[in-house]
Amino acid sequence: MMTHLLQRYSSELQKELSEILKYWMQYAPDEKHGGFYGKIDHANTIDETAPRGAVLNARILWSFAAAYNCTGNVQYLPLAHRAYKYINQYFIDTAAGGTFWSVNFKGEPADTKKQVYAIAFLLYAYSEYYQSTQLEDAKRRAIGLYHLIEQHSFDSHQTGYLEAFTRDWQPIGDLRLSSKDANEKKTMNTHLHILEAYTNLYRIWPDEKLHRSIVLLINNFTSHIIDKNTWHLNLFFNETWQVKSHIISYGHDIEAAWLLLEAAAVTGDASLIEDLKEIAVNIANAAIEGLDTDGGMWYEKDGDHLVKEKHWWPQAEAMIGFYNTWQITGNQQYLQHSVDSWEFIKKSIKATNGEWIWGLDEHNQPMQKEDKVGLWKCPYHNSRACMEVIRRINTDL
Repeated sequence: MMTHLLQRYSSELQKELSEILKYWMQYAPDEKHGGFYGKIDHANTIDETAPRGAVLNARILWSFAAAYNCTGNVQYLPLAHRAYKYINQYFIDTAAGGTFWSVNFKGEPADTKKQVYAIAFLLYAYSEYYQSTQLEDAKRRAIGLYHLIEQHSFDSHQTGYLEAFTRDWQPIGDLRLSSKDANEKKTMNTHLHILEAYTNLYRIWPDEKLHRSIVLLINNFTSHIIDKNTWHLNLFFNETWQVKSHIISYGHDIEAAWLLLEAAAVTGDASLIEDLKEIAVNIANAAIEGLDTDGGMWYEKDGDHLVKEKHWWPQAEAMIGFYNTWQITGNQQYLQHSVDSWEFIKKSIKATNGEWIWGLDEHNQPMQKEDKVGLWKCPYHNSRACMEVIRRINTDL
């Protein structure tokens, strides 16, 4: 029965991965201005003049490079090549280093601030692209971004990484990734994705200093970011790691549970790996609080107020995070949570005309005012969920 369940799960996700990427290949490329459109709405209407985000383009690069690495399907490489070329031509700040936050539809700089989160995603994508192509230029660029983050963002006094800077790396008043975020110097989100990027870079460049950076980042999580009383993640901090928010983000909880263990695994430190297995289980148990009876994961909780929206990306992360917890513990209830997340996605998040919708509102209705493609709506969480679970099933069968 278990073998049959895993085989069916893998088969469905292989089909879903193909459908997700087919959508992006069909709708996202802009044949007039190059690169990819910056916005496509819920009804698949393209906004040709929308700004184009660094995060979106980096995640497209990562997704198609990773899909090739996962499947060997050469049809994914042209999209990766396209993203790599466009990013290097338009997003890279050749004068001051790093990437612009956004460009306009003509490729001209729009928002020029240096958001370390975006730089981390580009590092992550370059590292994956190198694994696809063995292109030394991609590896060189990834290593260069690592040094840039360490030079400008790393806090040598308190450790951790500062959130954002002006174009020329000076302090900036508005540090936020988005309008909903707290305006603080350090965030869980940026630390998580620097860790994710450094982990991927270490796979192609096992540098001793990078190793130390990864271990220190893990320690930032275990010492400051993870609340050991609740096992949820603290989200926002000042420069001295004082907690500045008490919002619970269930999707980030379950995402961090498996990403932290992945980071520990690349270090090769057996003791650290065992510690992170235990932590991963504790975080996953905390994230279960965010599951509804239909298998979907709620967005977040602010004090006593539960935000009963169900966005696409926490569902994707739940698929991986709970599967990972099952692999650690052998407790089949975690595998069921993973499968239930996928069943909820099939019922409520998969769109009839391609891709996944943004999510459901508090009344369980589709959030039709949100994007299919946009600054934050990318093929990364959902394609990665498919690829990660497929890869893990392949090792378990």
